[in-house]
Amino acid sequence: MNVSLNLVKWYNKNKRELPWRHTDNPYFIWLSEIILQQTRVSYGIKYYLEFIRTFPTIDSLANADEDHVLKMWQGLGYYSRARNLHKAAKKIQQNYSSKFPKQYEDIISLQGVGPYTAAAISSFAFKLPYAAVDGNVIRFIGRFFGEEAPYDTYQGRKIYQNLANKILDKDNSAEHNQAIIEFGALLCTFRSPNCLECPFSCNCVAYNTNSIYNLPVKSKQIKVKDKYIHYLFIQKSNSILLGKRKFGIWKGLYDLPSIELSSYISEESISQTKEWEYFFKNNDVQIEFVSEEYQHKLSHQFIHAKFWHVKSDNVKIKGFVEVDKEDIIHYPVSVLLHKFFCENNLN
Repeated sequence: MNVSLNLVKWYNKNKRELPWRHTDNPYFIWLSEIILQQTRVSYGIKYYLEFIRTFPTIDSLANADEDHVLKMWQGLGYYSRARNLHKAAKKIQQNYSSKFPKQYEDIISLQGVGPYTAAAISSFAFKLPYAAVDGNVIRFIGRFFGEEAPYDTYQGRKIYQNLANKILDKDNSAEHNQAIIEFGALLCTFRSPNCLECPFSCNCVAYNTNSIYNLPVKSKQIKVKDKYIHYLFIQKSNSILLGKRKFGIWKGLYDLPSIELSSYISEESISQTKEWEYFFKNNDVQIEFVSEEYQHKLSHQFIHAKFWHVKSDNVKIKGFVEVDKEDIIHYPVSVLLHKFFCENNLN
């Protein structure tokens, strides 16, 4: 059975119309691939279109201020993607005269580009014979071949890459990769694969051994930890205190002073913490209100957040500056802060 030929036939009948499929511009393809990491296609489209409108060239992205790039990225999460995108654009500008590199080895050397992304760009933009292996491809290959090696181990990744290379049509790598990714996204899905409509059901090991939901195999389970964050919205006249994070998942974004805890404590106990004492140091503090709990789930954390609206005229905190409330809209912040600001007419 010619797997690639059947994938492409299915793809040409069922593919979605997506904006990045109508270009061979490697810069635009790169943008789309970075945006779509950890992001649903339907959600990522608007970001892609806004990015290419705001930053139509590699130079325009490289020359942009990091705050501007992060603000454009706001809401996509995994902000290291945006920081790496910006760094890679600068590298392309400096090392490749602002021309996107054409060789796989150069592409994979860019910040934030791994084997899948390098293979996708190489094939989509330059028609190079590299098999792109993302979660959709892993799902199809794991089921079709009945592969029981855990895909998230070193050995498993090698096995899956070899199987992907085995079925790759090297003379039609771009369409092949688009087809197998689309097949996994639309038909061979995680929860509800449409096996009755699948052109591979007769040859699919998982289907014929009733192991559809057992494949592919994952070895690691991420333990999600609870985190309790008390944000301090400290108002001084018409300004609030904001500071730029220097580490963590929200590195580069602006944040409120906060008290972060690994377990729940009562609101009455917050003002007794050493963090509260550090922030306010015997200054007069007027607590206007404490918000209801905001919940935000990440891949490894479940955040329980409350916002304390505090008025205090003399508070100064290292690393935080006074920002006029009307200017908050210009600062890149996390989804949690953005939601709070919007609900309180601050963004």
